[in-house]
Amino acid sequence: MFRGPKEKKERALGARLGLKGDRALSPKSSFVRKPFRPGVHGPKSRPKALSEFGLESREKSKFKIMYGVNDSNLKRLFAMAELEKGASGMKLIEFLERRLDNVVFRLGFAVSRAAARQLVVQGHITVNGKKVVSPGYMVKVKDVIGINGELTKTLLTQKENLEKYDAPSWLVIHPGKIEGEVISLPKDIEIPFEVNLLVESFSK
Repeated sequence: MFRGPKEKKERALGARLGLKGDRALSPKSSFVRKPFRPGVHGPKSRPKALSEFGLESREKSKFKIMYGVNDSNLKRLFAMAELEKGASGMKLIEFLERRLDNVVFRLGFAVSRAAARQLVVQGHITVNGKKVVSPGYMVKVKDVIGINGELTKTLLTQKENLEKYDAPSWLVIHPGKIEGEVISLPKDIEIPFEVNLLVESFSK
């Protein structure tokens, strides 16, 4: 996996992956200021034509970096997706979106998935009133995701912003509370990569 500054990861892969929250949309973002691959010859270099393997590897890297998963996580979720009805690529996206760290991010409780992952691991997140510390916990329809302990006071100061936050259609934020609910399975998810290339990679 590509290691280094978050925005360099995005520039290297040529896609915004939401690694730095709102900063990624700022004119100050290096992705905006330097729309080319990182490196000494970045501005002058021409993109190299990637082989089929190279394309598949690049898309796999985007998945792993955006959702914060490793190869074994991704392979396990893909194996689960293949057992489900429908397109395995779309089922894989659904499973990734249902990860607790992603849901915390999607609800606006954290500025990035990495920050959301920390909230989960540190015991700040509850599901149906019970503390869950596994970022990969897969939520279900009707699950209620809340905040545990002292962090509630911090987020209460941001309650007005949370109430204005536009959550995805499959999630809803409960008015007046620092909690959200899964009201349907993930749908209409826009992602900055080619799912089919990942499917082809795992299908070989």
